[in-house]
Amino acid sequence: MSWEAFYFVCFLVGFFFSVASVLSGSAHSHLHLPRGFHGHGPAGRGSQSSPINLGTVSAFLAWFGGAGYLLTRYSSFWALVTLGLAVVSGIAGASVVFWFLVKVLLAHERVLDPADYEMAGVLGRVSSPLRQGGTGEMIFSRDGARRAASIRSETGQAIEKGVEVVVTRYEKGIAYVRPWDELSEPGTQELKEL
Repeated sequence: MSWEAFYFVCFLVGFFFSVASVLSGSAHSHLHLPRGFHGHGPAGRGSQSSPINLGTVSAFLAWFGGAGYLLTRYSSFWALVTLGLAVVSGIAGASVVFWFLVKVLLAHERVLDPADYEMAGVLGRVSSPLRQGGTGEMIFSRDGARRAASIRSETGQAIEKGVEVVVTRYEKGIAYVRPWDELSEPGTQELKEL
């Protein structure tokens, strides 16, 4: 096999895997790779991406093969100089892909902690009043965003719009609440338990 054919095959393999990864991402399907080749750090955390993953290897092969093919075909460099320039080109292409992955795609990724989504103890304000024994809605803030939740009174009493409430328990998508004024009175045991 000549150097020209070798570089061309590398380019085709890299290009094929690059296109396949783009298409599989837009079609919501996934390529199954050997363990350790997904680019995730320890314990499967995606926020610590390895520089050796499908995207960077594909980019390296495509850039390495493309540059090597063009240099072999259209220049009079020695084979070792062409190989060196092709390797530098491949590393540059892989570096661009890795930089984009880390700085753009994974920049805001973080490990999810179930405790961050615990509803008991959340303070909110009633936005849709509760009739006696009925269901209403409260607005609360979490992770810098305004959120809403369906609520029922823990005691079954009516609660007016605008009253501050505290979630005492959360079951089947309904937050059971009590008015903050009731719980903040001295000697209230329920507040200590939250």
